[in-house]
Amino acid sequence: LMLVLALAAGSSMLFAGGKGEAPSAAPAADAKPIVLRLAETHPADYPTNMGNLRFAELVKERSNGRITIEVYSGSQLGQERAVIEQVQFGAIDFTRVSISPLAAFVPVFNALQLPYLYRSEDHMWKVLLGPIGKELFASLEPSGFVGIGWFEPGARNFYNSKRPVAVPADLAGLKIRVQESDLMVGMVQGLGAVATPMPYGEVYSGLQTGVIDGAENNWPSYESTSHFEVAKYYTVDEHTRVPEIIIGSKISLSKLSQADQDLIKQAAIDAIPYQRQLWAEREKASEAKVKAGGSIITVVADKGPWQAAMKGLYDKQPSAVQYLVKRVSEVQ
Repeated sequence: LMLVLALAAGSSMLFAGGKGEAPSAAPAADAKPIVLRLAETHPADYPTNMGNLRFAELVKERSNGRITIEVYSGSQLGQERAVIEQVQFGAIDFTRVSISPLAAFVPVFNALQLPYLYRSEDHMWKVLLGPIGKELFASLEPSGFVGIGWFEPGARNFYNSKRPVAVPADLAGLKIRVQESDLMVGMVQGLGAVATPMPYGEVYSGLQTGVIDGAENNWPSYESTSHFEVAKYYTVDEHTRVPEIIIGSKISLSKLSQADQDLIKQAAIDAIPYQRQLWAEREKASEAKVKAGGSIITVVADKGPWQAAMKGLYDKQPSAVQYLVKRVSEVQ
């Protein structure tokens, strides 16, 4: 407890003049500089982190150099859950995380990662940038967070070492590695496979030795981890799109003027197209590399049977999640 209090008291928000309200977005000549920290688990050259850097660049430009956001990539400040906790207590000002660990703090976010929820990438973005996205941002505040912006996560797909998979029945009996998540376990079980939770760093050797038969992830992860070398059958079913989110500390942001808060939020919105473009380019490059390496790609033409297999999982969700799912389905 003492450590947490010490961290919160020593928040990374630094005002050169000490106490007092932060200057506005149009500062006087003697306005004091502000330095904020953003934590990122991905490596420096990953598209998500490049989006962080663009966000920080826009904030610095638009504040005339007065506000600096220092980006710490590669888990320098800790893993996702630990970083989320530090943001909650004001020890770190911002972090970019997947909504998966964030849902442990704000459970309604589970709705956004249910399998086969989105019709397409564009459908997801209409949800995130529309009224539902704004309401989800508001739901963060009671837990000490402020929603800042969204980033493209890509779609997750199945891959395995045994056979092509075109319909759910083809997955029957395969041991599929999943994250330690009830949703992911339920998804794989619903499709007839054997859900096998395993640390991400053990997946390559698990595939190589036959401890598992397959896993699931997006194109860049499948390629960058070299999983395609030991699991050549890749099925494009796009079962989940798990949005990436930048959250801020309510403690940190409360020390800023409203104008500065608005500047920061708008910069995050304006960084989205850049990050999405980088992600699209990375996906294409990864797809080309794994195809050249011998991967066999199967594109699911009809997602109806896959969606039908998820009924039990959807029915188990709390009423608040089910209500949000209904609203997502109605977004055109």
